[in-house]
Amino acid sequence: MGEHADAAPATPAATLVVFRHDPAGGPAHILMVERSGSLAFAGGATVFPGGKVDPADRELAEAFMARTGLALDPADAAGRITAVRETLEETGLAVGLVGAIDAERAAAARRLLLDTGRLADVLEAFDWELDFDALVPFARWWPRHRNMRVFDTRFYLADLGTGAVEVTADTTENRHLFWASAAEALRLADEKAIKIIFPTRRNLERLAQFSHFHAAREHALTTPIVTVTPRIELRDGERWLVIPPDAGYPVDGEPLSQADRA
Repeated sequence: MGEHADAAPATPAATLVVFRHDPAGGPAHILMVERSGSLAFAGGATVFPGGKVDPADRELAEAFMARTGLALDPADAAGRITAVRETLEETGLAVGLVGAIDAERAAAARRLLLDTGRLADVLEAFDWELDFDALVPFARWWPRHRNMRVFDTRFYLADLGTGAVEVTADTTENRHLFWASAAEALRLADEKAIKIIFPTRRNLERLAQFSHFHAAREHALTTPIVTVTPRIELRDGERWLVIPPDAGYPVDGEPLSQADRA
Protein backbone atom coordinates (compact mmCIF):
# COMPACT_ATOMS: atom_id res chain seq x y z
CA MET A 1 0.00 0.00 0.00
CA GLY A 2 1.30 3.49 -0.82
CA GLU A 3 1.86 6.33 1.60
CA HIS A 4 -1.29 8.09 0.31
CA ALA A 5 -3.53 5.03 0.08
CA ASP A 6 -6.77 5.32 2.00
CA ALA A 7 -6.02 8.93 2.94
CA ALA A 8 -8.86 10.69 4.69
CA PRO A 9 -10.94 13.15 2.62
CA ALA A 10 -9.37 16.60 2.62
CA THR A 11 -10.90 19.53 4.51
CA PRO A 12 -10.41 22.84 2.62
CA ALA A 13 -8.51 25.38 4.71
CA ALA A 14 -6.62 28.65 4.36
CA THR A 15 -3.87 30.47 6.21
CA LEU A 16 -2.47 33.99 6.04
CA VAL A 17 1.19 35.00 6.34
CA VAL A 18 0.99 38.56 7.68
CA PHE A 19 4.08 40.77 7.22
CA ARG A 20 5.05 43.98 8.98
CA HIS A 21 8.15 46.17 8.87
CA ASP A 22 10.68 45.48 11.62
CA PRO A 23 10.69 48.60 13.85
CA ALA A 24 14.46 48.12 14.26
CA GLY A 25 15.04 48.06 10.51
CA GLY A 26 15.81 44.36 10.14
CA PRO A 27 14.09 41.74 7.98
CA ALA A 28 10.30 41.89 7.88
CA HIS A 29 8.42 40.32 10.75
CA ILE A 30 5.78 37.63 10.30
CA LEU A 31 2.88 37.02 12.67
CA MET A 32 3.03 33.62 14.35
CA VAL A 33 0.33 31.93 16.42
CA GLU A 34 0.96 29.30 19.08
CA ARG A 35 -1.94 26.86 19.11
CA SER A 36 -3.51 25.49 22.25
CA GLY A 37 -1.99 22.20 23.34
CA SER A 38 -5.47 20.69 23.67
CA LEU A 39 -6.24 20.89 19.93
CA ALA A 40 -6.37 17.61 18.01
CA PHE A 41 -4.43 18.96 15.01
CA ALA A 42 -1.02 20.58 15.58
CA GLY A 43 -1.72 21.10 19.26
CA GLY A 44 0.99 23.29 20.81
CA ALA A 45 2.52 24.09 17.42
CA THR A 46 3.40 27.56 16.20
CA VAL A 47 1.72 28.28 12.86
CA PHE A 48 0.35 31.13 10.75
CA PRO A 49 -3.22 32.34 11.43
CA GLY A 50 -5.81 30.25 9.61
CA GLY A 51 -8.39 27.51 9.74
CA LYS A 52 -10.87 25.48 7.78
CA VAL A 53 -13.22 26.91 5.16
CA ASP A 54 -16.76 27.29 6.52
CA PRO A 55 -19.94 27.03 4.42
CA ALA A 56 -20.57 30.72 5.15
CA ASP A 57 -17.20 31.55 3.58
CA ARG A 58 -18.25 29.82 0.37
CA GLU A 59 -21.59 31.63 0.37
CA LEU A 60 -19.90 35.01 0.83
CA ALA A 61 -17.39 34.21 -1.92
CA GLU A 62 -20.16 33.36 -4.37
CA ALA A 63 -22.11 36.50 -3.51
CA PHE A 64 -19.03 38.73 -3.74
CA MET A 65 -18.01 37.39 -7.15
CA ALA A 66 -21.57 37.62 -8.48
CA ARG A 67 -21.86 41.23 -7.31
CA THR A 68 -18.44 42.40 -8.51
CA GLY A 69 -18.03 40.24 -11.60
CA LEU A 70 -14.69 39.03 -10.28
CA ALA A 71 -13.61 35.82 -12.01
CA LEU A 72 -11.77 33.63 -9.52
CA ASP A 73 -11.63 29.94 -8.82
CA PRO A 74 -14.46 29.56 -6.25
CA ALA A 75 -12.16 27.56 -3.97
CA ASP A 76 -9.56 30.34 -4.12
CA ALA A 77 -12.18 33.01 -3.38
CA ALA A 78 -13.52 31.05 -0.41
CA GLY A 79 -9.96 30.50 0.80
CA ARG A 80 -9.25 34.23 0.79
CA ILE A 81 -12.36 34.88 2.84
CA THR A 82 -11.37 32.17 5.30
CA ALA A 83 -7.91 33.71 5.63
CA VAL A 84 -9.42 37.14 6.33
CA ARG A 85 -11.99 35.77 8.77
CA GLU A 86 -9.60 33.55 10.70
CA THR A 87 -7.00 36.31 10.99
CA LEU A 88 -9.53 38.74 12.42
CA GLU A 89 -10.89 36.08 14.76
CA GLU A 90 -7.52 34.77 15.98
CA THR A 91 -5.47 37.97 16.11
CA GLY A 92 -7.77 41.00 15.91
CA LEU A 93 -6.17 42.22 12.67
CA ALA A 94 -8.50 43.47 9.93
CA VAL A 95 -6.50 42.37 6.88
CA GLY A 96 -7.94 42.13 3.37
CA LEU A 97 -10.69 44.60 4.23
CA VAL A 98 -11.29 48.22 3.23
CA GLY A 99 -13.45 50.91 4.79
CA ALA A 100 -13.38 52.98 7.96
CA ILE A 101 -11.10 50.75 10.03
CA ASP A 102 -9.38 51.72 13.26
CA ALA A 103 -8.38 49.83 16.40
CA GLU A 104 -11.73 50.36 18.13
CA ARG A 105 -13.80 49.26 15.14
CA ALA A 106 -11.52 46.28 14.50
CA ALA A 107 -11.99 45.16 18.11
CA ALA A 108 -15.77 45.53 17.81
CA ALA A 109 -15.74 43.62 14.52
CA ARG A 110 -13.79 40.82 16.15
CA ARG A 111 -16.34 40.58 18.95
CA LEU A 112 -19.17 40.36 16.43
CA LEU A 113 -17.30 37.73 14.43
CA LEU A 114 -16.66 35.63 17.52
CA ASP A 115 -20.38 35.87 18.28
CA THR A 116 -21.78 34.99 14.84
CA GLY A 117 -18.90 33.27 13.06
CA ARG A 118 -19.86 34.97 9.78
CA LEU A 119 -17.64 37.51 8.05
CA ALA A 120 -20.66 38.66 6.02
CA ASP A 121 -22.22 39.96 9.24
CA VAL A 122 -19.10 42.00 9.96
CA LEU A 123 -19.02 43.51 6.47
CA GLU A 124 -22.65 44.55 6.73
CA ALA A 125 -22.41 45.93 10.27
CA PHE A 126 -19.30 48.05 9.63
CA ASP A 127 -19.86 48.88 5.96
CA TRP A 128 -16.58 47.25 4.98
CA GLU A 129 -15.65 45.64 1.69
CA LEU A 130 -13.40 42.74 0.82
CA ASP A 131 -10.02 43.55 -0.75
CA PHE A 132 -8.92 40.36 -2.47
CA ASP A 133 -5.95 42.14 -4.06
CA ALA A 134 -4.41 42.51 -0.60
CA LEU A 135 -3.99 38.73 -0.42
CA VAL A 136 -1.30 37.18 -2.63
CA PRO A 137 -1.56 33.43 -3.33
CA PHE A 138 1.67 31.81 -2.12
CA ALA A 139 1.27 28.06 -1.81
CA ARG A 140 -1.10 25.14 -1.59
CA TRP A 141 -0.38 22.16 0.65
CA TRP A 142 -2.39 18.97 0.50
CA PRO A 143 -0.80 16.22 2.62
CA ARG A 144 -2.50 12.87 2.11
CA HIS A 145 -1.18 10.76 4.94
CA ARG A 146 -3.15 7.80 6.13
CA ASN A 147 -4.72 7.84 9.60
CA MET A 148 -4.35 11.61 9.94
CA ARG A 149 -6.62 14.61 9.54
CA VAL A 150 -6.04 15.90 6.03
CA PHE A 151 -6.30 19.59 5.11
CA ASP A 152 -6.08 21.08 1.62
CA THR A 153 -4.62 24.43 2.67
CA ARG A 154 -4.12 27.56 0.59
CA PHE A 155 -1.46 30.00 1.83
CA TYR A 156 -1.70 33.74 1.18
CA LEU A 157 0.60 36.70 1.88
CA ALA A 158 -0.50 40.12 3.16
CA ASP A 159 1.30 43.23 4.38
CA LEU A 160 0.58 45.53 7.32
CA GLY A 161 3.28 48.04 6.43
CA THR A 162 4.42 49.76 9.63
CA GLY A 163 2.54 47.20 11.68
CA ALA A 164 1.90 49.62 14.54
CA VAL A 165 -0.99 47.55 15.85
CA GLU A 166 -1.85 45.45 18.87
CA VAL A 167 -2.62 41.76 18.48
CA THR A 168 -4.11 39.42 21.06
CA ALA A 169 -4.82 35.70 21.00
CA ASP A 170 -8.43 34.57 20.94
CA THR A 171 -7.67 32.27 23.96
CA THR A 172 -9.83 29.46 22.56
CA GLU A 173 -7.69 27.87 19.85
CA ASN A 174 -4.51 29.86 20.52
CA ARG A 175 -2.51 30.82 23.58
CA HIS A 176 0.19 33.18 22.31
CA LEU A 177 0.92 35.52 19.39
CA PHE A 178 4.27 37.01 18.47
CA TRP A 179 6.11 38.76 15.65
CA ALA A 180 9.43 37.40 14.35
CA SER A 181 11.38 37.25 11.15
CA ALA A 182 11.19 33.93 9.35
CA ALA A 183 14.84 33.26 10.21
CA GLU A 184 14.20 34.04 13.87
CA ALA A 185 11.21 31.68 13.98
CA LEU A 186 13.38 28.92 12.52
CA ARG A 187 16.06 29.61 15.13
CA LEU A 188 13.48 29.39 17.91
CA ALA A 189 12.30 26.07 16.51
CA ASP A 190 15.85 24.71 16.28
CA GLU A 191 16.38 25.72 19.91
CA LYS A 192 13.12 23.93 20.87
CA ALA A 193 11.65 27.21 22.13
CA ILE A 194 8.71 26.69 19.79
CA LYS A 195 7.33 23.67 17.95
CA ILE A 196 6.73 23.83 14.20
CA ILE A 197 5.28 21.18 11.93
CA PHE A 198 6.74 20.14 8.58
CA PRO A 199 4.71 22.51 6.33
CA THR A 200 5.43 25.50 8.58
CA ARG A 201 9.18 24.79 8.55
CA ARG A 202 9.30 24.52 4.77
CA ASN A 203 7.34 27.76 4.35
CA LEU A 204 9.49 29.63 6.88
CA GLU A 205 12.60 28.51 5.00
CA ARG A 206 11.07 29.84 1.80
CA LEU A 207 10.01 33.13 3.41
CA ALA A 208 13.44 33.60 5.02
CA GLN A 209 14.86 34.24 1.53
CA PHE A 210 13.16 37.66 1.46
CA SER A 211 13.95 40.65 3.64
CA HIS A 212 10.69 42.47 2.96
CA PHE A 213 7.14 41.84 1.80
CA HIS A 214 7.54 43.20 -1.72
CA ALA A 215 10.30 40.70 -2.52
CA ALA A 216 8.17 37.84 -1.21
CA ARG A 217 5.19 39.15 -3.17
CA GLU A 218 7.18 39.33 -6.41
CA HIS A 219 8.44 35.79 -5.85
CA ALA A 220 4.90 34.54 -5.22
CA LEU A 221 3.51 36.25 -8.31
CA THR A 222 6.21 34.78 -10.57
CA THR A 223 6.32 31.26 -9.12
CA PRO A 224 3.57 28.90 -10.35
CA ILE A 225 1.72 27.30 -7.47
CA VAL A 226 2.34 23.57 -7.32
CA THR A 227 0.09 21.58 -5.00
CA VAL A 228 2.49 20.20 -2.40
CA THR A 229 1.80 16.64 -1.30
CA PRO A 230 4.70 15.39 0.84
CA ARG A 231 5.83 11.84 0.24
CA ILE A 232 8.37 9.46 1.71
CA GLU A 233 11.47 8.46 -0.22
CA LEU A 234 14.69 6.66 0.62
CA ARG A 235 17.87 8.77 0.67
CA ASP A 236 21.16 7.06 1.52
CA GLY A 237 19.28 4.31 3.25
CA GLU A 238 17.19 6.70 5.38
CA ARG A 239 13.50 7.51 5.02
CA TRP A 240 12.91 11.17 4.21
CA LEU A 241 9.74 13.24 4.01
CA VAL A 242 10.07 15.27 0.80
CA ILE A 243 8.14 17.73 -1.36
CA PRO A 244 8.22 18.38 -5.14
CA PRO A 245 11.49 20.06 -6.19
CA ASP A 246 9.66 22.48 -8.50
CA ALA A 247 7.35 23.97 -5.85
CA GLY A 248 9.56 27.01 -5.13
CA TYR A 249 11.11 25.87 -1.83
CA PRO A 250 14.84 26.06 -1.04
CA VAL A 251 14.73 22.90 1.10
CA ASP A 252 12.80 19.92 -0.24
CA GLY A 253 12.68 17.66 2.80
CA GLU A 254 14.14 16.28 6.00
CA PRO A 255 14.63 12.85 7.59
CA LEU A 256 11.27 11.37 8.52
CA SER A 257 12.55 10.74 12.03
CA GLN A 258 12.91 14.51 12.51
CA ALA A 259 9.73 15.64 10.74
CA ASP A 260 6.76 16.71 12.84
CA ARG A 261 3.76 16.09 10.60
CA ALA A 262 1.12 17.28 13.10
